Amino acid sequence: MAVIAATEQSLFNAIVAISFSWWTVYARLVQGKVLSVKEENFVEASRAMGSGWTRTVFREILPNVTSPIIVKATLDMGFAILVAAALSFLGLGAQPPKPDWGTMVASGRAYVTTYWWIATFPGLAISITVLGFNLLGDGLRDVFDVEVRE
Repeated sequence: MAVIAATEQSLFNAIVAISFSWWTVYARLVQGKVLSVKEENFVEASRAMGSGWTRTVFREILPNVTSPIIVKATLDMGFAILVAAALSFLGLGAQPPKPDWGTMVASGRAYVTTYWWIATFPGLAISITVLGFNLLGDGLRDVFDVEVRE
């Protein structure tokens, strides 16, 4: 929030600030997954067959690392939408000529007692979208989970 407050208030700056604060989580996820996958037998078999490091990385390690990243990204997408809407609600994200759910909720706040739908429907749209991304991430986690199920 401090980065956005120090720069010009725009949707682009809000997205850059959100991305800047979350990249470390993905870096740690990739590092941990690569460290565990590179010790697997199929990677050692690829090396034993004479594959170079680029072929081993792109044919053996990378396909096994992408699924957790995709699941994490879909689960985080809902939270990113909430953060962007909250910043716009506070006036730090998208500015009023541009349509944004947080801005719509903020502008409808003054009319909530008489015209309740102005703030309610953008809030419902945020809720449904976040729920949809969370369900998508949960479904992808179930699909990509290759552990033995009983």
